[in-house]
Amino acid sequence: MGDSETAVAGTYVPTGYVDPSSSVVTENVPAETTCSVTDSSGLGNVAYASNQAEGGETQAVVYNSSENGNVGSESGVALVQNGSAPSIATEATPVQQFVDSSVVSSEEDRLWSIVRANSLDFNAWTTLIEETEKVAEDNIEKIRKAYDAFLVEFPLCYGYWKKYADHEARLGNMDKVVEVYERAVLGVTYSVDIWLHYCIFAISTYGDPETVRRLFERGLAYVGSDYLSAPLWDKYIEYEYMQQSWGNIATIYTTILQNPNQQLDKYFTGFKELAASHHLSELRTAEESAQVTENEAQHDNAEESSEPLNAGLKEADELEKYMAIREEMYRKTKEFDSKIIGFEMAIRRPYFHVRPLNVAELENWHNYLDFIERDGDLNKVVKLYERCLIACANYPDYWIRYVLCMEASGSMDLAENALTRASQVFVKRQPEIHLFAARFREQNGDVPGARAAYQLVHSEVSPGLLEAIIKHANMERRMGKLQDAFALYEHAIAIEKGKEQSQSLPMLYAQYARFLYLVAGNAEKSREILAEALEHVELSKAFLEALIHFESIQTQSHPKRFDYLEPLVEKFIVPNSDSSNVATATDREELSSIFIEFLGLFGDVESIKKAENRHARLFFTHRSTSEIRKRHADEFLASEKAKMAKSYSSDPSATQAAYPNAQNQWAAAGYGVQPQAWPPVTQPQVAAYGAAYSGYPSSYTTPQAAVPASVPQTAAYGAYPPAAYPAQVAFPQQSYAQPAPAAAVAPAQQPAPVAPQPYYGTYYAG
Repeated sequence: MGDSETAVAGTYVPTGYVDPSSSVVTENVPAETTCSVTDSSGLGNVAYASNQAEGGETQAVVYNSSENGNVGSESGVALVQNGSAPSIATEATPVQQFVDSSVVSSEEDRLWSIVRANSLDFNAWTTLIEETEKVAEDNIEKIRKAYDAFLVEFPLCYGYWKKYADHEARLGNMDKVVEVYERAVLGVTYSVDIWLHYCIFAISTYGDPETVRRLFERGLAYVGSDYLSAPLWDKYIEYEYMQQSWGNIATIYTTILQNPNQQLDKYFTGFKELAASHHLSELRTAEESAQVTENEAQHDNAEESSEPLNAGLKEADELEKYMAIREEMYRKTKEFDSKIIGFEMAIRRPYFHVRPLNVAELENWHNYLDFIERDGDLNKVVKLYERCLIACANYPDYWIRYVLCMEASGSMDLAENALTRASQVFVKRQPEIHLFAARFREQNGDVPGARAAYQLVHSEVSPGLLEAIIKHANMERRMGKLQDAFALYEHAIAIEKGKEQSQSLPMLYAQYARFLYLVAGNAEKSREILAEALEHVELSKAFLEALIHFESIQTQSHPKRFDYLEPLVEKFIVPNSDSSNVATATDREELSSIFIEFLGLFGDVESIKKAENRHARLFFTHRSTSEIRKRHADEFLASEKAKMAKSYSSDPSATQAAYPNAQNQWAAAGYGVQPQAWPPVTQPQVAAYGAAYSGYPSSYTTPQAAVPASVPQTAAYGAYPPAAYPAQVAFPQQSYAQPAPAAAVAPAQQPAPVAPQPYYGTYYAG
């Protein structure tokens, strides 16, 4: 047996790989998938339209053909990471390391420059590979370097692993073909298609059936219970038909019937046809045949004097029992299949791609996970998460959910494995996963690991990210290291001061001042920080909100500085052609309202009067005529509706006395049995400061700030809290029917009163 055949047989064990057929547990939780690629060399579309899903199943126990890939407990389980950078090439390999030192075309050089600058530019990578294939011809070293560099960044693209192997095969490097496939099944372990291509290669290359069978078994240990694993099962059955191994085929069918599968009915029909066309002795496994022989020997010893049973009847009974066992497997599997078919059919893109998934599909994954988690079977839960993290590999929230689910189930090894893969491979450039990793590690006693996660965000992932600085400082406070927390803020401020028009500098000052006061109780130092900030930052709504908030939380020992805030607020809200203030009218009006609320809580009557008069002068006189008319119309409709509700909630006898012929008139007009539906009317908007503005004229309305889909960092951390103004409350649509003379009319349902929402919330956490 040659070296490559030995590898296919299952003894190829590169770094980080453990054979699933061995006594040591194999790869644990890699999330793998495909990329649909078009092969310009004539190989066609590598990602099949009918099978673009990759099975994401966890192996945490030794493979058993009757229990395909169940997840075991943590006891004695050796976990091997999969789908990580070390499994594919070299850990955190820089793109520059792969650049070919030989002569490159100008287009290659341009594309290499692009991917060096942005290693996540998928289109640039694929264009680079096409250009390299076009100019390299038989220069396999150049081809290898392009594929190696690409697959470090996108290990889930099974199609490119296949193309890579095809290049090696084209040049006759059969040992290299095996090496590429072995790297592929390490990087894309839960891909049905990569195992299928590897097995097809083995069938065409090796003559030893046991070598091919072992490779099929290796692959099916990972993807055999995937809902879309039919192509690999079909190829295995086809191969065994070629070998006329009827017992093996029966065993394959038996294994298939234990898990939901898109082609389950087809396999059950195929099994029945196999049983009908072959003798039972041909279908039994060696273990089953030995058990039958043992049972017959015991039966003969017990009934030596009895009349021999009819041989044909005995075989018929055995066949019936044999079939009954498989039919019960099929029935149970179909029952579970009926519960998940809706979720499965809603998965439109089960494979990996850099393009975002649509909202409906993302929601379906959440719903599917909710359903399986309620079922309580950890094996199914883990496997579904692995499938989910094929399509959703670029979404940190699914990784975070997976980690938390495993932690809640007590499977800390699985939780750590998933978090490592997420933070080191799949979403390593997204700060959310590193902030979660820091909190997770702190909660589990790994403070150095938490600090390392924060430091990675500060230095590489998202330098200057305000949320990371706040959370890191808060952690140092919990560790009793206040000076380290102060140093974090001061270092970040120093860096941001060196930038032109830093977006985060104003809120860094505000957060640092707040931290100094609330945590260290140093009000004077806090005010010094804010005074310094005014020398380095432009006035903004978020920063002035922070100043107002800071003054609002001062205790009686530190009087609130109304005279200090007043000119700053006026400078911001009063238009001035000489000023560099570029605030919108909405921001200026909202800040004015916030300041009025602050004065209402803490100021005197003169300061309130001054602020309210300025607010009215600046903002009421600039409202358009159409806006005022709309306001009046809304108030009129609301008033009329309130009157109608009041009349219908009064004593019905009084209504009849006042309008004795009312019922007959409605009935004669044909409305006696038809409720009168009023169109929905929008209630006049009530801001958080509603009580303070009750004396304003009816034309006044506090503007409702639209919530953007993506909030800039300064807004995200500048608001106290983000939702300062409650959403408009609409009256529910009601139907009014003329009451019958003898029936009491229930009062019309009124909307529940909306409690005024305080402006100063509890934003800061962790």
